[in-house]
Amino acid sequence: MKKILVIISVVLISTIFPMSCNQDFLNTEPQDRISSDATWSDGPLSQAFIYNVYSFLGYGGFEEQGLSSITDEAMFTHAGRNIDTFNEGSESPSNPAWFSATYEWDDMYYAIREANIAIQELPESTFADDELRDRLMGEAHFLRAYYYHQLLRYYGGVPIIDTPYGLDEDYSIARNTFEECVNFIISDLDQATTLLAGKEDTPGRATDIAAMALKARVLLYAASDLHDAPTAQANSSTLGGYSDIALVAYTSGSQMDRWNDAKDAAKAVLDATTGYKMGLTAPVSPEEGRQNYISLYCGGQSSVGDPAAASELIFERTHTPEYTEEDAWPLGGIHFGINNGPNGYHNWAGNTPIQQLVDDYEMMDGSTFDWNNPAHADDPYANRDPRFYATIMYDGAEWKPRPSDVTAIDPANQIQTGYYADGNGGIINGIDTRESPIENWNGSRTHYYLRKFIDPDPALPDNQSNAQVIPWPFLRYAEVALNYAEACIETGDEPSAREWINQIRFRSGMPAIDDTGDALVDRYRNERRIELAYEEHRYHDVRRWMIPEETVGRGIKAIDIQATLKPGATPHVPYRHDKDVYDYEYTVVDNTENEVRSWNDKMYYRVIIRDEINRNSLLKQNPGYPAAGE
Repeated sequence: MKKILVIISVVLISTIFPMSCNQDFLNTEPQDRISSDATWSDGPLSQAFIYNVYSFLGYGGFEEQGLSSITDEAMFTHAGRNIDTFNEGSESPSNPAWFSATYEWDDMYYAIREANIAIQELPESTFADDELRDRLMGEAHFLRAYYYHQLLRYYGGVPIIDTPYGLDEDYSIARNTFEECVNFIISDLDQATTLLAGKEDTPGRATDIAAMALKARVLLYAASDLHDAPTAQANSSTLGGYSDIALVAYTSGSQMDRWNDAKDAAKAVLDATTGYKMGLTAPVSPEEGRQNYISLYCGGQSSVGDPAAASELIFERTHTPEYTEEDAWPLGGIHFGINNGPNGYHNWAGNTPIQQLVDDYEMMDGSTFDWNNPAHADDPYANRDPRFYATIMYDGAEWKPRPSDVTAIDPANQIQTGYYADGNGGIINGIDTRESPIENWNGSRTHYYLRKFIDPDPALPDNQSNAQVIPWPFLRYAEVALNYAEACIETGDEPSAREWINQIRFRSGMPAIDDTGDALVDRYRNERRIELAYEEHRYHDVRRWMIPEETVGRGIKAIDIQATLKPGATPHVPYRHDKDVYDYEYTVVDNTENEVRSWNDKMYYRVIIRDEINRNSLLKQNPGYPAAGE
C-alpha cells in the first residue's frame, strides 16, 4: 500500500490561487504537496482535494477503446489491443484482457482511499464555511459510492474499506458479499443526498439528485436476475457451481421487494426533476426527433444543439476544474472525434457500430427492420428511427466538409463505405473504406462509423483533432425513466412502464407502443439499447438480464455495399451517392478479422488479476476463473 499523502496537483491549485503573484505561498509550501493541516484548515484547499477525487472519473466513456467494443454495439478496428482476449473468452488471472482505468481495481481503490481521507478529515476541518464543508462531505460520499458501484458491477462483491489505511496495517481483507456492498453504497448515497440538498447545481459536480439517481441504478442492478442467487444459478452452470455465490448475488430476501425498492428510488428522481422535452403526448416530427437526440448527446455544448438539452444531464463529465483540461493534444483531452470518425477525414475509426446494432433500430412506424422484407433490404437506411441518423454514419450519409486534401474526390461530403462501378469496368473504393486512398489502415471493418458524441458543428476542424467539450453523461434523466419503466414491468405495473417509454419515444419522433407481457419486455429492452447506445449501459444490461449469449454470442456482423450503374446511366465523377444513377446491393457478412466472439459464463464478471490475489491472500476469485495456485 502506498504511503498516504495529501497530494494536490499544481494544476488544480492554480485554478484557485493565482500563484505567480503569491510569493509567500511559493516560499512556504512545496508546489506539489501541501500538509494535511494546511489542507483541512483552508476551504479552497479542501475543495481542491475533492476535485482530485473527481479526477479518477477520467474521461468517462470518452476513451480511445470503448466499452461498446466488448458488447454487441461495436467492433474495435485496431488489432493488438487485447480486446479479443475478452471477447473470445480467454481472459485469465495471468492473462487479463483490456481494462479501462474507470473500473480497474487498483485505480478504483486509490480513488476510494482519497475519498476515505476526505470523509475522515472534513468533520475535523477548521475552515469556517459550514456550507462548503457539508457540500464537500456530500461529494466525498457520492464519489466513494460511485467508485464502489463501478467495482461492484464489474467484479461483484469487493472488500469494503471505509477508512484510510496506515503504513503498518495488515492489508489482507476478504471480499464482502454483494448484499453488503449494495447496502454500503446505498448508505453513502443517502448521506450524500442529505448533505447535498439545497446546494448549488454546478455542472460536473455531484448533487442530491445525482446521488438519488445513482441509488436508483444500484438498486435496479441489485434486483436483476444475475444478482438473485436462485435465478442466476438456475440459468448458468458456472454460477451454479460457484461455492461463494453470496459474493455476486443475494442469497436471501425477496427479489420482488428489491424490484419495488428500485421502482421507488427511480420514481423519487422522476418526481424531483425533469428531462429534456419529456411529457409530450404525441411524437414530434422525424426531423425534430433527430435534432432532439443530437441536442441530448451534445448536452447543450454544441452550436448546432439546443442549450436547453443540458437539463437532461444529472451528472456529467464536463469542462470544469474537476477534470483535466481538455487541450494540449497530444498530452491530454477528449478527442472522441478523431478516435472514432471516418478515415476519409483523417480519423481513426475506433469503435465502429456493428450490423446487429444497426438492425435493431426500428422503422419509423415502429415495426421491426427485416432483411427478409424486400423493401427493407433494397433500401436499409430509409425510414428508420430518427435516432439512427443521429447515431450512425452509413454509406451515403451526409457529414461535415472534407479536409482540404480530400475535397476534390468528395465535394458532396457523404460517407463512402461501399464500392462503386466507375463505368469503365472498374471499381471505385469508397473514401471511408479500408481500401481508400486516404489512410486505409484507419478504415472501418464494419462499414459504419459512430456519429453520436462527435460534435456535428461544421465549423469545427474537419478531422476533429482538437479536443471537444461535449459532456459525458454518467447519469441522465432518460436512464432513470427507463430504470423506472423496467421496475414497473417487473412489478406488474405495465401502464406506467408504457407511459415512460412513450415519453422517450415521442421526443425522438417515434410512435407509441402498446405491447404487453413478454412483448413489452422485448420492446423495453430494445428501447433501452437504442436510447442509451454507446453510453456504457449495454455491457451491464445484457449481463444482469442474463442474455449475453444471445447478444455478444452472435459474433460480429458487417455490411458489404456494392453499387452498379443503372442501364444507360452515366457515373458521377467524382463519385457521389445517387439512387437514380446507381443500384445499391447490401449483403450482411461475418467479420472475424480481429476476433471470433463467443460467450463464456465466466465473462459475467471480470477477472481479479493474479497480482491482486498475490497481494491479498483472502481474496476469492470470480466464478469460472482458476483460483490462486491453479
